[in-house]
Amino acid sequence: MDEAFMQQALALAQEAAALGEVPVGAVAVYEGRVVGTGFNRREIDRDPLAHAEVLALNQAARTLGCWRLSGVTLYVTLEPCAMCAGAMVQARVTGLVFGTLDPKAGAVGSLYNLVEEPRHNHRLQVTSGILADECRLLLKTFFGALRQKKRDI
Repeated sequence: MDEAFMQQALALAQEAAALGEVPVGAVAVYEGRVVGTGFNRREIDRDPLAHAEVLALNQAARTLGCWRLSGVTLYVTLEPCAMCAGAMVQARVTGLVFGTLDPKAGAVGSLYNLVEEPRHNHRLQVTSGILADECRLLLKTFFGALRQKKRDI
């Protein structure tokens, strides 16, 4: 089941890449059904908060009619940053499943672990490494092409 939802998140990440956005996709799942989706839109929307996770959480809250997202599992292609990890804690998300680690900005184990911080009033169940190779390759390809484009200019 995790792989199927992560495949959906990967498809969203590919949409982001096609639009020139950092390829990160997110899918919010409640009781086995998708209730929210998102992909990075910071450049398109000119919005620093338009991360895939935040957009998926926002849509899930609207779909479920509640800001408390207990019972929701968020599937994300890349380890969430501090902002997104904090949003998941605040939204009371139950679970997080992510693909690949983010050693430069990851806040679910790489640099920090905000979602399992014992001083918070809520903690998430975390699974990592689902389709990690595919998630990592998409990011590597995107940033490689971006670097090549800059060299060609």
